[in-house]
Amino acid sequence: MYFKIEDAKYWYEIDGNGPPVVLFHGFTGSTSTWYSVIPVLKEHFQIITVDLPGHGKTRTQSPRTMEACCFDIKQLLFHLKLSEVHLVGYSMGGRTALSFAMFYPEMVTSLCLESSSPGLNSTEERMNRAANDEKLASKIEQDGLIAFVHYWENIPLFHTQKRLSAVVQQSIRQERLAQTEEGLARSLRYMGNGKQPSWWSELTRFEKPVLLVVGSDDQKFIQINKRMKKRIKSSDLVIVDNSGHAIHVEQPKIFGKIVTAFILKINSL
Repeated sequence: MYFKIEDAKYWYEIDGNGPPVVLFHGFTGSTSTWYSVIPVLKEHFQIITVDLPGHGKTRTQSPRTMEACCFDIKQLLFHLKLSEVHLVGYSMGGRTALSFAMFYPEMVTSLCLESSSPGLNSTEERMNRAANDEKLASKIEQDGLIAFVHYWENIPLFHTQKRLSAVVQQSIRQERLAQTEEGLARSLRYMGNGKQPSWWSELTRFEKPVLLVVGSDDQKFIQINKRMKKRIKSSDLVIVDNSGHAIHVEQPKIFGKIVTAFILKINSL
C-alpha cells in the first residue's frame, strides 16, 4: 500500500495482529528483506514494514534528510492510527529507528537496533564520511546499478553472506538490483552516516527499553554496540553466534525469536 505525503509516496506492508511493530531495512534493502522473519514475528504482533526513501517502491520527488524521513514516518503512523509502536531497524534502518526515537520518544514503546550505530561522533568523522559517501554516490551514477551491486556484495562487511545458500544469496542480489541509481545515490547524500545527526551524546537521555543485536563475526559493530550499551540506561546487548552484519538474513529464526522475546517481556510489564 502507498501513503502519500507532500511530494512523496511511501510503500508499506502490514501483516499479522497484535501490538504494532515497525521494521526498517538497511541500505540497498526493502520490505522484502524481512520476509523470512515475519512468519516468526506475526505470531504475536502486527508487523509494519516500510520502504525508506531511495529504496524499494517508495518514491520522493525531492530528497529526504533523516529528519524529514522521520517526520514522514510519524505522519504514516498517524495515518494508521498508531500513537506508539515498537521499532526494529537494521543498519541504516537502525539509524533511522534511533533517529525517530530521539525526535519522537513519546511514540516509541521500545527500540531494537540490529547492527546499527548512533552516527559518527566528531565533525571531522562526519565530514570524511560525507565525502566518501559522495564518491560512492557518484560511482553509482557513473557505473550503473549492476556494477555497484557487484562491488557492494563483495565488501568485507558482508563476507559472511558467502556462507549462505545460493538461493538466499540470489534473493539478496535481486533485492539490491531492484533499487535505482538515483534512489541509492540520494540515500547516501541525504541520509548517510555523515549527514545524519550524531546521537552519541544524547543516548544517556533515552529511557525506553533498547535491545542491541549484533553478529559474532561483525567485530566493528560489536565494539560500537558495547559503547552504546554503556550509554543507554535500559539496554541489553545480544551477540548472535555464526552471524555477520545482517543477522535477520543469516539467522532469521533466531533473530525473530530474540525480538519476539524482547517485546513480549516489555508488554508483560
